[in-house]
Amino acid sequence: MKSKEIRDSFLQYFQLKGHELVKSAALVPKGDPTILFTNAGMVQFKNYFLGAGTPSYTRAASCQKCMRAGGKQSDIENVGFTARHHTLFEMLGNFSFGDYFKRDAIVYAWELLTQCFKLPADKLYASVYEDDDEAAALWTQHTSISPQRVIRLGAKDNFWQMGDTGPCGPCSEVIIDQGAHMGCNKPDCDVGCDCDRYLELWNLVFMQFDKDSNGNLIPLPKPSIDTGMGLERITAVMQQKPSNFDTDIFAPIIEAISTSSGVPYGRDKRQDSSIRVVADHIRSLTFLLSEGLLPANDGRGYVLRRIIRRASRHARVLGMDRVFLYSLVPAVIEAMGEVYPEITINSNRSQDILKNEEERFFRTLQKGTEIIDDLISSLRASNQNVIPGEEVFRLYDTYGFPLELSVEIARENGMTVDEDGFVYEMERQKTRGKASWTEENHGLSVIMTSLYNSAVKIGGETYFLGYELLESEAEVRLLLKDSENVDTLLAGQQGEIILDKTPFYGESGGQAGDTGIITNDDTLIEVTDTKKTHNNLVIHKVVLKKGHIRLSDRVFCRVNEQDRLATMRNHSATHLLHAALRNLLGEHVKQAGSLVSSMRLRFDFTHFYQLSPADKDAIEDMVNEKVMDNLRINTHLMGLKEAISYGATALFDEKYGDVVRVVEMDGFSKELCGGTHCTASGEIGPFVIVSEASIASGVRRIEALTGKQALAHIRKNTQQLHEIAQTLKTDNPLDKALTLSRHTRELEKELERLKHKAMTNETSTYLSGIVEINGVKTLVVRKDGFNQKELRDFADSLKGRLGNAIILVASTLQDQTNFLCMVAKDLTDRFDAGSLLKVVASASDGRGGGKRDMAQGGTKQNDKVNDALSKIYDAIKKETT
Repeated sequence: MKSKEIRDSFLQYFQLKGHELVKSAALVPKGDPTILFTNAGMVQFKNYFLGAGTPSYTRAASCQKCMRAGGKQSDIENVGFTARHHTLFEMLGNFSFGDYFKRDAIVYAWELLTQCFKLPADKLYASVYEDDDEAAALWTQHTSISPQRVIRLGAKDNFWQMGDTGPCGPCSEVIIDQGAHMGCNKPDCDVGCDCDRYLELWNLVFMQFDKDSNGNLIPLPKPSIDTGMGLERITAVMQQKPSNFDTDIFAPIIEAISTSSGVPYGRDKRQDSSIRVVADHIRSLTFLLSEGLLPANDGRGYVLRRIIRRASRHARVLGMDRVFLYSLVPAVIEAMGEVYPEITINSNRSQDILKNEEERFFRTLQKGTEIIDDLISSLRASNQNVIPGEEVFRLYDTYGFPLELSVEIARENGMTVDEDGFVYEMERQKTRGKASWTEENHGLSVIMTSLYNSAVKIGGETYFLGYELLESEAEVRLLLKDSENVDTLLAGQQGEIILDKTPFYGESGGQAGDTGIITNDDTLIEVTDTKKTHNNLVIHKVVLKKGHIRLSDRVFCRVNEQDRLATMRNHSATHLLHAALRNLLGEHVKQAGSLVSSMRLRFDFTHFYQLSPADKDAIEDMVNEKVMDNLRINTHLMGLKEAISYGATALFDEKYGDVVRVVEMDGFSKELCGGTHCTASGEIGPFVIVSEASIASGVRRIEALTGKQALAHIRKNTQQLHEIAQTLKTDNPLDKALTLSRHTRELEKELERLKHKAMTNETSTYLSGIVEINGVKTLVVRKDGFNQKELRDFADSLKGRLGNAIILVASTLQDQTNFLCMVAKDLTDRFDAGSLLKVVASASDGRGGGKRDMAQGGTKQNDKVNDALSKIYDAIKKETT
């Protein structure tokens, strides 16, 4: 049977058994920040198993696209080197939500395998959990399997649980004996062996318990069924292939790889592994890119980038010294587009992204591979087989060469990497970075560290009142000066204050901290900034203007209202901007960072292309339309799971508590957010984008203004345009400016032509200065006033007249002298321009270097230049004697 027939037969069988056929969910799970990718068929039904939702059906079947690359279940290191491991695979599954249970699940599995798929019953085994007498009895009572083929195994193999607590239960696996030729030939090889002889085909999970925090197994009122069978694996068995990669699933993709690379499949073990890696990975890449995921340096985007890099490196093993992966996307679409039509949508965009990322990594790979190959050769010469972690970290830090590729290259060469050493170097770098951050932030991290153990001492976390109030009374709980606890702060001193409650918002979630004042009788304290620690203490950074403050004093707090309102406008505008980007550019847009202050907003987002002027206009228009619609902005407190089900956008890498705030803008935007916001979008005022640029591969940044700042920006631009028009004496300044620009370029070209002509005419004048040193013509010239380009042109004109010679030219412009040395090609076997220039540069306290035929340098010690130039004669004499 072909793979398509196997997939269709499975779904049709369960449809006839009353199951709802459910379409595959996305690989990037929507509304679930707890997992990287959909990694099993049950993921889209998780809420039903947890009791958080009720489906319109009690039986379901699906063929779910799954990804296991990144996280605990990553298979990526094994892909290509085994017959069964994949990053992307299809999971066939049938599910029961409180409907049928063990008996029917067992009967369905046996009937499908033996009657529909015609697998030999005498080759099948069933494993059950060692204490599951019920399942063992059902296998022998309701199927034709021999009792000797029902094997009891422990919890490691046959007990499933979703997490440390929650739904769980025993499972039963159907296993096929593929014959001794597929085995490991060990005398104890049997069911449970890791070799391919006894192959696990289908896992039936009997979800019948709820595990509590004490480890007690409480029977569920409605036990459920969750099963999974890999399509690639059952296809290999049905088509009697020793490897999943030999089936019709991979055949067209492998053929495309072989055709493009000129490397046949099945002739060389190492090249076969690389072909399998590329074949597997290009499937994953095509599917992930089709869902709008972009390469990044963290989270899901990093997994995507890692797969691209691994595939690209193995393409080089196949001799592909050019970008190549993107050209395989059509082969994946041909093989799988009928079943998953979503991969055909925006396929050109997917290819563009893949090509761009591969080109970037190709440069990294070339340099990194050269270095690690030299390193391996050097280590082998000294009989070492471990690559030092320091060297691998240097590759990572300097060239962006990933650790996992270093590990893989080392493994292929019979070596290992000192990964502990790599981690040590990484931690050292982080420590250096933290130390720098601490210094720059005037000891704030020291303060936060000292506060970590103070929360209990001062009565727990600071209670935030600022959602409703901008003024409040409070009690002083802690005072710090120079990061040390003190009892009193005096007039003129700076320090930090911790209160029992506060209306001041502490910087977090991208929103800047509040400023304002704290008063107490004759005491006036200026709050210059506010920070929030990870244990929910709010630090008020203060300057005492007059009076003094002591522990336990009662104080009155007042937030700077104008700054807070401006910050709220920018924060609410950020939510509108995020929603507008997703509406106009696509759902691949994800927040990658933000900064919200009273003066401006900055929003980083995932997107691969520069925004066109039309894009920016459309985004600006949509945000301003929503502002004019005066949408109500409501805040809801709810549980995290409820918020996700409600449709609120959550950040994958953000850590949320059990109760979260959902900020909703009248159906246009829903986000989990702890910041402060307007009560209606009309309060935001005008919204203006002032810049848009790339800050990393696949990440763009928009900076924008709202309210008074936006008006000031518009007014400033209007005034500047008016002044330009007056200066140019025209009503159409753009046309006049373009005309002047064209005229200026023409004048610059004419000036360049005249300079070159004058330089050529002067060349003969300088030729009289040629000196012959032991048969080597040498010309040293100083002509001031040239920039570097002009100096190079001058040297080229001399070189064209001299032939085989050594030329040294120098030119002083303002406070810098530039040197340039050229050695004729026929003389480079005897002279090195870089070495000669270093002699001259060092004599003038300068620097320089280069290749054997040309070198450049410079100095700021202009008074030493003439003496330094003469040093080249002695250097040439030294080389010719």
